[in-house]
Amino acid sequence: MDLYEYQAKEIFAAHGVPTLPGSVATDVHGAKAAAEELGGPVVVKAQVKTGGRGKAGGVKLAETPDEAGQKAEGILGLDIKGHVTRRVLVTSASDIVEEYYFSFLLDRANRNFLALASVEGGMEIEEVAATKPEALARVPIDPTRGVDEAKAREIVEAAKFPADIADQVVAVAVQLWEAFVAEDATLVEINPLAKDDQDTVLALDGKVTVDGNAAFRRPQQTELADEGAQDPLEAKAKAKDLNYVKLDGEVGIIGNGAGLVMSTLDVVAYSGEAHRGVKPANFLDIGGGASAEVMAAGLDVILGDPDVRSVFVNVFGGITACDAVANGIVQALEMLGGEASKPLVVRLDGNNVDEGRRILSEANHPVVTMVDTMDGAADKAAELAARA
Repeated sequence: MDLYEYQAKEIFAAHGVPTLPGSVATDVHGAKAAAEELGGPVVVKAQVKTGGRGKAGGVKLAETPDEAGQKAEGILGLDIKGHVTRRVLVTSASDIVEEYYFSFLLDRANRNFLALASVEGGMEIEEVAATKPEALARVPIDPTRGVDEAKAREIVEAAKFPADIADQVVAVAVQLWEAFVAEDATLVEINPLAKDDQDTVLALDGKVTVDGNAAFRRPQQTELADEGAQDPLEAKAKAKDLNYVKLDGEVGIIGNGAGLVMSTLDVVAYSGEAHRGVKPANFLDIGGGASAEVMAAGLDVILGDPDVRSVFVNVFGGITACDAVANGIVQALEMLGGEASKPLVVRLDGNNVDEGRRILSEANHPVVTMVDTMDGAADKAAELAARA
């Protein structure tokens, strides 16, 4: 789960990372009040989970509370790369002398943790990595040892931070690592990590991504989720404990096993090229079990997507045999009743497949079409979506 900047900076502050004071506002009055409380010039910043806010007009300097309200009025409701701004962070302005970059992240490719640091912050780190790779220090972190002062100093020296602020950056690195571990994060990023005109190092902006798989250890993190910004179908699926991701296509996908579902997405996308370019509408893995309740929950979510024109159920019977899956589909359609009106293409294979196909044939539901092969079923689902 990605957090907003203000949430990230609250986490930073809780672990001793130096930040500037600020308040979140959802309207003009709140922005003015925040500016009055802070006193002096402030920065009004759109709170959206994407980059490029400055270029899009989502970051403005204000000299007075009235001006802060005016800036907030222009930012609230602003669409930044598809993210509508519903709140702003009003924070004290700072005279920046230099900007740096610092982050810790999960290095999935090497199954390790990684520190990234650069004295060239304030811009997208991908640009620095692409155009000046020598300016970006990459230091692997041993998960069993973590980041102490010695390791932090190694990172600071590798990134060639100026000597006059090196000790401050070392302290920030240790504190940032503490936040990374304590919050079960997969990313903590400061960009920019800035030196002001008092030679003080501050985290002026921050990004944190927490690991949803660790939610059972961090129940307080559920309060950080922004339900208003969440896709309603994804929220509905989450409430039903379904592993669902909304995509932008027309063919709904249900499968058992993440690998099979990913393969199904590829096959549908390929087949869709011959049928008006239709694409997969979602990722939905119902896991090893395919009971009537689980199947009904999955179909309920997918059929509630107005973009879906057909549904492809692709199941390989293993621990859960195909006859149990078939019974689940039949019962799910009975449970949904008239809501199940879009064409359903079913491909069953694996354990007890013949019995599963017999059950679906005898049920003879008007929306169900059985196809024996994965490629054939994908093509049929794409054809029905295009025709609809």
